[in-house]
Amino acid sequence: MTMVTEQSATVDQNPPAMRPRRVVLKLSGEVFGGGAVGVEPDVVQSLAKQIATVTRRGIQVAVVVGGGNFFRGAELQKRGMDRNRADYMGMLGTVMNCLALQDFLEKEGIETRVQTAITMAQVAEPYLPLRAIRHLEKGRVVIFGAGAGMPYFSTDTVTAQRALEIHADMVLMSKNGVDGVYTADPRIDPTARKLETITFQGVLQRGLRVADQAAFSLCEENKLPMLVFGAEGDDTIVRACAGERIGTLITAD
Repeated sequence: MTMVTEQSATVDQNPPAMRPRRVVLKLSGEVFGGGAVGVEPDVVQSLAKQIATVTRRGIQVAVVVGGGNFFRGAELQKRGMDRNRADYMGMLGTVMNCLALQDFLEKEGIETRVQTAITMAQVAEPYLPLRAIRHLEKGRVVIFGAGAGMPYFSTDTVTAQRALEIHADMVLMSKNGVDGVYTADPRIDPTARKLETITFQGVLQRGLRVADQAAFSLCEENKLPMLVFGAEGDDTIVRACAGERIGTLITAD
């Protein structure tokens, strides 16, 4: 659970609404599996419907997908597997999720392209930022798979990097089991309350685990806002892209 004390950062309980033009949405692998190993079709279909709604409203959407419903390199390493090989297995897991999301998006009538950091020409395009931008400008959804194509890089970091490379206006960080950043763990502290906004510096200073530190540093240095919100619900992605005050908005200032 993400936590932060009120003294650790500047907090504004009434931040301005932000309706982005182009976003990079991070979806965890656990969402795809519905809490189990593999892919849960009903969950992926629901995600696709939301992304399709956003796209039809004229917002350009790129997606970074995790692979935790199949493999996690760090966890496999703890069980004795070589970290490099374990991370590559995790990257392949993300591509399986990408293909599942692509299938359901196209069933919704949305043109979709999968781009991967590891070449696999039979199922996806190689990752090329300019081509990704062109797809987005044509109203297509672009799904980025295989992480950074290198071990030791989390999909959180890849999300920030891809967002900067394709000139996105915002990172949307969808989370399981939490709908934003709280003053304390709400499962333990009944007085905990959700913060509507906080600075990247405040998060980094306290070592909070909203996303990895590299992702936060990239966003802070380049003044790229990040919205942390809950994955649960049938319209959370739609509401986040519409500029509603949902979750916690993290900004450089």
